[in-house]
Amino acid sequence: MNIDLSGKIALVTGAGGQLGRVMVRTLAECGAKVVIHYRSSREKAEELKKEIQEIGRDALIVQADVTNFSSVLQMKDEVLAYYGELPHIIVANAVEQYIWTSVLEQSPSDYESQFNSCVMQSVYLAKAFAPAMIERKEGRIIGINTECSMQNFPSQSAYVAGKRGMDGVYRVLAKEIGEHGITVNQVAPGWTVSDRDRENGTEQSEAYESSVPLKRRGTDQEIANMVAFLASDLASFTTGAYIPVCGGNVMPSI
Repeated sequence: MNIDLSGKIALVTGAGGQLGRVMVRTLAECGAKVVIHYRSSREKAEELKKEIQEIGRDALIVQADVTNFSSVLQMKDEVLAYYGELPHIIVANAVEQYIWTSVLEQSPSDYESQFNSCVMQSVYLAKAFAPAMIERKEGRIIGINTECSMQNFPSQSAYVAGKRGMDGVYRVLAKEIGEHGITVNQVAPGWTVSDRDRENGTEQSEAYESSVPLKRRGTDQEIANMVAFLASDLASFTTGAYIPVCGGNVMPSI
């Protein structure tokens, strides 16, 4: 049983980031044509495009501010002009970075940035790309959430608020467009090992790993594998799900 995304177009936002680039590579390796979104890291996007082309897959680079609807619509037009059709798979991965601190000390602007990059990005992507999926009677929308949404630890408030808002949008959207054969799911990584960790020798953290049932941190590839699964026909009857990929560090209850 293989994951075959041949003939599909997959758009990944924040594709030049530590996790985004691995998801792009994995979707391309499964046969998808890929749209590499970036906001400011053009050089990283170009490097990733070259990698994708070297494995014989097509790739398009698009620049957009996913917190601005006009910019998202412009990205949509660029994809349509290049491929002649819109993506079958959307992966909402981009998020604003900021310094975490307590609720009392966190800047109000940080809450706004998380709302815009988590909630409004999800809304704008749905408005831009879901209508074509509805017309096609198929589609996959995948949001990258976080285990922090269930942890609610000190200093996480702005991030958790944004991601919990995103969760609400995705659960409602799953019910609204499911009748058209479109699935809407979320992948919630734990503290993930990325290329930055491998380069810096920071793959392990005893304090964190001690609380994880599998006693290790997950890898970027393991997150990308779940994204590829949800993007495929193997997950055709899974929708509205929040799926932690964190070694059991958080466990949704029933």
